[in-house]
Amino acid sequence: MKIGTALTRSATRVMLLGAGELGKEVAIALQRYGVEVVAVDRYPNAPAQHVSHCAHVIDMMDGDDVKRLVEMEKPDIIVPELEAIATDALAEIERAGNVVVIPNARAVDLTMNREKIRRLAAEELGLPTSSYAFADSLESLRKVVSSVGYPCFVKPVMSSSGKGQFLLRSEADLEKAWEHTQSEGRVRDGKVIVEAKIEFDYEITLLTVRARNGRSGEETYFCEPIGHRQEFGDYVESWQPQPMSKTAQEEAKRIAKTITENLGGCGVFGVELFVKGDQVWFSEVSPRPHDTGMVTMITQEQSEFELHARAILGFPVSTRLRDPGASAVIYGQVEGEGLAFEGVDDALAVPETEIRLFGKPISYPRRRVGVALAAGRSVEEARERARTAAGLVKPVIG
Repeated sequence: MKIGTALTRSATRVMLLGAGELGKEVAIALQRYGVEVVAVDRYPNAPAQHVSHCAHVIDMMDGDDVKRLVEMEKPDIIVPELEAIATDALAEIERAGNVVVIPNARAVDLTMNREKIRRLAAEELGLPTSSYAFADSLESLRKVVSSVGYPCFVKPVMSSSGKGQFLLRSEADLEKAWEHTQSEGRVRDGKVIVEAKIEFDYEITLLTVRARNGRSGEETYFCEPIGHRQEFGDYVESWQPQPMSKTAQEEAKRIAKTITENLGGCGVFGVELFVKGDQVWFSEVSPRPHDTGMVTMITQEQSEFELHARAILGFPVSTRLRDPGASAVIYGQVEGEGLAFEGVDDALAVPETEIRLFGKPISYPRRRVGVALAAGRSVEEARERARTAAGLVKPVIG
């Protein structure tokens, strides 16, 4: 692929639809190759907009707004970095043939809808998943829960980052579960998925890269498995590599390759899997860098963001692990605008540690505003360092 020079007539222009902390790192990686970056989000001064050549604020669920902006900016490549996007508009833009959508409009559409991606994985591709059913009202939820059984998870079909997830333990909480999914999902009166709770040993993200590596077609590459711990459906720490049996790791790769080859296109996919012994179940997949994959900024030769940029541009990739490492989330802890941080110097005094502050303009207690990264001689040492460093950073309203 020929690469132009940003802000000139020859520029290679990439539009990020979603300008959060993951998009920020993708923007930085792209700019190292001279790419001109246009960062789009629903609110001003989103993290990736701090480091882009151009920024816009629109409602990305409004297809007309998306199409107008694409017509105005004329990007060569569109890179969706979140789920809340008008996928019909992306498909229309892709069909016109002037813009490449990463990985493609179909993959973006399927993965933003839990019903579509679950039916593809389980019913079309035959991948192992938890038992599941769908409901579109409180009454239908009562009926399907009886077939799935307690305990089970109830999740909005349309949501992101674990929002709206509810662990349903008994019939007494049915109404509470329904209301929670409706208030936290992307649409009101939306369909939900009911999933049986799997008693797994651990869960992983298997970052799967589809890249050309100088060849004519895409090939599949895998990063070392990433273990992670979640609270309220959102990750709070991750580490790499997660120890796994050889049998489980091969099965995880088989599942990840099957789903990502079907989705097609190029780039990084975050494939989420449950593991118990040698048994592996498919959970979800994101067609973009994954939040748990931020650990790769300290563990790998090429982070997931560098891998995504290289795959998009048709460059060679390497998923080689450099050191064991871990990440720990830094939460906003306070509510308000103009966040400042104390203790960053103390955090950076922890051996082999780095801090990333995202630059989000508004804070609230459970908002992810930064991450601590740490390497170590072992995963356990790295996790302890990352947690210690994250705990030393104290957000305050400036």
